[in-house]
Amino acid sequence: MNTTAIRSQIQSYVEQLSAEKLTVALDFLAYLVERESNEATTELLSMPGLLAELEQIENHLETDELVDWRDIRHDV
Repeated sequence: MNTTAIRSQIQSYVEQLSAEKLTVALDFLAYLVERESNEATTELLSMPGLLAELEQIENHLETDELVDWRDIRHDV
């Protein structure tokens, strides 16, 4: 089943729910979204050297050591 069909099926079920059950469904969906976000964050944080690289980028931002890409690539 593709994503469009899944979303359509979910919408069909949602339209049949009472207000009380909609609240429960909303809470569950919020939980799933938060969990997915946390998993993505954990995956990013586990990448070797990522935090050091982000810190270096922040330092460049603070010291204006960045170059506008248009100054480097005039043909883009």
